[in-house]
Order: sequence, then structure tokens, then C-alpha cells
Amino acid sequence: MNSQQLSKVSRFSSLKGKMPKDTGIFIVMVAIALIFEIAGWYVRDQSFLLNPNRLVLIVLQVAIIGIIAVGVTQVIITTGIDLSSGSIIALTAVVAASLAQTSDSLSPMFPSLVNMPAVVPIVAGIGVGLLCGLVNGVLITRTGIPPFIATLGMMVSARGLAQYYTQGNPVSFLSDSFTSIGQGAMPVIIFLIVAVIFHIALKHTRYGKYVYAIGGNMTSAKVSGIKVNKYLVIVYTIAGGLSGLAGVVLAARVSSGQSSMGVSYELDAIAAAVIGGSSLMGGVGRITGTLIGAVILGLIKSGFTFVGVDAYVQDIIKGIIIVSAVAVDMYRNRNKR
Repeated sequence: MNSQQLSKVSRFSSLKGKMPKDTGIFIVMVAIALIFEIAGWYVRDQSFLLNPNRLVLIVLQVAIIGIIAVGVTQVIITTGIDLSSGSIIALTAVVAASLAQTSDSLSPMFPSLVNMPAVVPIVAGIGVGLLCGLVNGVLITRTGIPPFIATLGMMVSARGLAQYYTQGNPVSFLSDSFTSIGQGAMPVIIFLIVAVIFHIALKHTRYGKYVYAIGGNMTSAKVSGIKVNKYLVIVYTIAGGLSGLAGVVLAARVSSGQSSMGVSYELDAIAAAVIGGSSLMGGVGRITGTLIGAVILGLIKSGFTFVGVDAYVQDIIKGIIIVSAVAVDMYRNRNKR
């Protein structure tokens, strides 16, 4: 290789180093959007991107999944996994809804607690999520149970609690003050606030430094004096709290709490994090990447529906995307060794 070629390679490497780390996945997102735009004109003679109603639906879907994915990203960075997010959403949604009922309800769950201020069901729902996350963290750190098993147990238990709490019935007739947090652009605003807070926390605080250190090498983190168990409990508690927040927002959005809510949401959240660059090997992950990953999932789901792909086929494709993202992550980590 001559000096001119070496100079070109050097300039390319320098330019690549200056590009934002999420540039690649952002380009993928734009490409997917353009593919569905072209397919829309070809299949339905309509625009995919220029329909305001469709864009609003995509953004709202992304907001709920994105809130969960912010917590799941932090768990994955520590080499953990959280399978309980969807079930925690259901439990927190029915708890919040039961405390947000109005006197118009034919059979309120708590007749003496109707017309409560919106802050009561919101705090209660998030509190239940925090408690579930705390239980996950304590089980993992105090008993040595693998995160997969601990959160799998919580997934089953939380769903069961939601069904027992409501006896399988939806909880409706929610107050306007409560449902307002799920209407309009509020879910998106909440998601963006959550994303900004934890982007800063991971990038510029001791908490973030320790989380990455734990995921990079847990043994070295312990030797360096980091209280690994303490921070793992905090990470899982935060993930549970964000699932609780997502459950509250979802209940407010649909004006109802149901024990069937949140099915498979944990898989979408994990997929968003992995597609966005989080490594299941730990120590790698960014909130900005997770945000883009969530948007990609929203585009794919809405795009396939738009062009008429069967819902069952969509699930098959989603599974392939998740496996492919993990395979790419494994290949990338193998090459780094």
C-alpha cells in the first residue's frame, strides 16, 4: 500500500472516529423508513411517512416500549436480563387504574377511594413497579439466582397477581386528571424526559461509571471497591420503576387497566436495546441507541401492517430480527477478542 492510499485510509479512520457512535443504526432506521415509503406507493399508492395519524401511532407505540427499554438497557449493560417488564406493566396498570376510578363506575374496586387526586394512582403504580424491581434485584444478588430465572419468576407472578387483583375483569371509568397523562403528546414527552435523565446518568455520573464497570468485568469491579450487589439492586429497581411508569402511562392512554396488558413488551424492549447497540455480553449500551432501536421496531410493525403483512408473519419476522441482532452482537464481540 503506497503513501497516498495510507493517507486516504487515515483520513477515513479519522472521519469515522469523529462520527457519532449511533450513526450506523440511524442510517438503518432511515433506510427502513424509505423502504416502507416506496413499498407504500407501490402496494397501496399511498405515502407511509406523510400520514399524520400513522406517525402519531408509531410515536405512541415507541414511547411505551421506549420507557421500558431505557430500564432494560441498564440491566443488559450489567450482563443481566429482565423478562418481567411486560407483566409488571399489567400489575401496575391495574393497581393505578383501581385507584383512579370515578364515582361514575358501576362497581369501583375501592368505593371509599373514588375521585382520588391523579398523583395517588401514579405514585402507587410506579411504587409497585419499584417494589417488583427491588425483589428482582434482591433475589439475584442475595440468592445467586441467575437474572433469567429470577425475572422469569417475577414475570409469571406479576401477571398472576394482576389477574387475581382484578379477577380477570378490566378496570374502567378512570378520572380525566389521570387519563390526561396518556393523551396527546404526553407519553412521548414522558419518554423523552426519562431518556434524557438516564442518558445523562449513564454518561456523566458515578452511577453510570459503575454500571459500565460491572458489565465490563464484575470481578474487577469488586476488586476496585465497587459495591456490585448494591448497584445491581439499584439497576433492577430502576428497571421495575420504569416498567411501572410505562404501565401507568398505558392505563391512562387506553383509559383502562387490564391484566392482559403488556404481553411480550419485555421482548420488544430487549430487542430495542440490542438493535440499538447494547451488548448481551455486558459493558456496552447507550440510551440514544436504544431510542433509535425502539423507533426501528415501531417503523417495522407499522410498516408491515401498512403494506398488508399478516400479523402472525410479523411475529415471525420480529423473532428473526431479535435473533439476528443477538447474532451480530456475538460476532462483533468475538472479533474484539
